[in-house]
Amino acid sequence: MTPIASKKLVVAHSVRAGAPQHEVQTNKALARWLAQILGCKFGGSYDADKHRGRDLYLLPTQTIVGATQAHALGIKGPDDLWGGFVEHDFICTKAISHGLRSHLAHAPKGWSPLFCERVRNVVLDGLSVFSLEDARLAAEHLLYSGPIRMKPIHACAGRGQEVIRSLDAFDEVLARPDSAKQFSAGVVLEQDLSDVVTHSVGQSFIGDKVLSYCGDQYLTRDAHGEEVYGGSNLLVVQGGYDDLLALDLPDDVRLAIGQAQVFDSAADEAYPRFYASRRNYDIAQGLDSNGKPRSGVLEQSWRMGGASSAEVAALQSFLNDPAMPAIRVSSVETYIDQPLPADAIEVYRGPAENSDFLLKYVTVKSYDG
Repeated sequence: MTPIASKKLVVAHSVRAGAPQHEVQTNKALARWLAQILGCKFGGSYDADKHRGRDLYLLPTQTIVGATQAHALGIKGPDDLWGGFVEHDFICTKAISHGLRSHLAHAPKGWSPLFCERVRNVVLDGLSVFSLEDARLAAEHLLYSGPIRMKPIHACAGRGQEVIRSLDAFDEVLARPDSAKQFSAGVVLEQDLSDVVTHSVGQSFIGDKVLSYCGDQYLTRDAHGEEVYGGSNLLVVQGGYDDLLALDLPDDVRLAIGQAQVFDSAADEAYPRFYASRRNYDIAQGLDSNGKPRSGVLEQSWRMGGASSAEVAALQSFLNDPAMPAIRVSSVETYIDQPLPADAIEVYRGPAENSDFLLKYVTVKSYDG
């Protein structure tokens, strides 16, 4: 990565048409913050006419999919955005974490069996399904080992997931009127764990800065009582994974970092046109149905995510104090209307997609407490 020229215009880009206000406003807040840190001008939200021909640094809300979209936005490589690019939509979803039931199963264009082979030992037991006719055989295969979790590949923040405990229960899912559409869009069937801790591991490449981090994320309840993403606590260093692993870390965290590295390298190998300047991975650690400890990468985030605000706060802290080796940062999302905690940085306060209220903020603490 090269330093971001001060002449670049930092621009927020809400990729999804009709995106909820909290996503759009969070995107703008982080882009504005990033522009300030980088010494660049903030260009507001991307506008094709207004920004045509300008030298942009984009902060998109979603992974950029396809060469046509990248070209239209002026994105040529990872120096042009804080996020990622993939050739095909499924690559930036949960789907790539698992293989298919057989070589006869439906697969989307661009599917890479090589990736599934490379990550086999760093993911949980599971299968990806892209058609209704493949679904029952996949579920039957996995249910022999215990309950499975059904996850639509485009869902985020833990929404839309179901735990299936028997083949009869899965048959009820298949009988739903929208099941053909749901499975054609892509569904992951994955072993369900209990007593789960979800680790966040990743890297951000912004200009000439490389940040690497580990941490954990936790759930909260939205206004409807559904358990959804509630925040991340991160330990961030300046430098690569070797610098992160040089710290005194517990064995479970080291395992999560190692699994994320394998997953990350496999993406570069199996999808050579893929690139990303933000690479975040969720690793679940818990107990399987036999009480055996399991650990595996659940999915990747090559775009703005829940922990992005914490990463920007870490970048700000390192620029303020270049000699600082590490820092602890936390991103918080709560659906309870409350005053901002002391020394917290507010990112968003207002309505949410599924609730009347959502508050997002960041806190920063020293590494040594």
